[in-house]
Amino acid sequence: MNDLLQKLNAINIRFNEVSTLIVDPDIIADMKRYVKLNKEYKELEDLVSVYKEYKNLIENLSSSKSLLKEESDPEMREMAKIEIDNLENIRPEMEEKIRLMLIPKDPEDEKSAIMELRAGTGGDEACIFVEDCFRMYTMFFKEKGWSYEIINSNEGTTKGYREICLNIDAPAAYGVLKFESGVHRVQRVPETESQGRVHTSAITVAVLPEAEEIDFELNMSDIRRDTYRASGAGGQHVNKTESAIRLTHIPTGIVSECQDGRSQHKNFEKAISILRSRLYQAELEKIQTERSEHRKSLVSTGDRSAKIRTYNYPQGRITDHRINKTMYNLNTFMNGDIQEMIDSLKMAENAEKLKGEEV
Repeated sequence: MNDLLQKLNAINIRFNEVSTLIVDPDIIADMKRYVKLNKEYKELEDLVSVYKEYKNLIENLSSSKSLLKEESDPEMREMAKIEIDNLENIRPEMEEKIRLMLIPKDPEDEKSAIMELRAGTGGDEACIFVEDCFRMYTMFFKEKGWSYEIINSNEGTTKGYREICLNIDAPAAYGVLKFESGVHRVQRVPETESQGRVHTSAITVAVLPEAEEIDFELNMSDIRRDTYRASGAGGQHVNKTESAIRLTHIPTGIVSECQDGRSQHKNFEKAISILRSRLYQAELEKIQTERSEHRKSLVSTGDRSAKIRTYNYPQGRITDHRINKTMYNLNTFMNGDIQEMIDSLKMAENAEKLKGEEV
């Protein structure tokens, strides 16, 4: 039995085990375990389907080769040769598909996401670029039919945002957007620059998988809750009532804020969601750091201080430094046409993982 068939056979055995477990009343009663097993069942289902196709192909190939070896009738031998040629042509493509399917999936990829954009170096120009990137991402979400909600925002002194945080409520949003985490650098002539000189500014983007209660249990006694009046735009009501919420996780010092809603209760729920996701992400990063000692991923390093992309306005180009990919469609890119870059990053990550599997 070849290596691929062995791996797929083991997956088929596990799939049959999970199929039995998810109908067990004791498992159904344990919601946390049931959700985990149900997810595993769905992930294995496609692989088992491909396993059956591939097993069938290998068996047909084997029987055709046996026929060619044993058969003396010229017509039957010719038919066997044609069958072998057809199957050998199909085989490499199917095996490549299986190898890609066997790449270990990031379990967080299927989750919704929380995205935070913050102005870095560059003052007002960085705040304006936060707004430009916010617009770029929301246009991309619209294209994909994803819904999003602003959870928290702080406006810049003249234009744009010092920071903006949003929740993207869409299956697998994290798996698509995780490559956006890092420092985004912009080179352009600011509106305020009278000499026409190109300035360099930077913003940081952080994408977190939205954590559910089942993922991360938050002990409410570890949280300090503060209320305050919201600042910035939002009308008289927002600025006159203490509806804004700031939550501090005392053991880690991690803070989350929400001031965009009118209701203190709604703001509290959103702030809890952000805090849970930040703490969950911190746990994930700890695990990834341990793993990276064995296999360093160039594409999704998780290092938010790494400069990942440059947007050069005078030359109309975008360069992603992780994969050395340059595109010259800056205008359409800033209008949400970012899928090609995301696909290239995904392909690069898959290639790395395949290499890691071979080593």
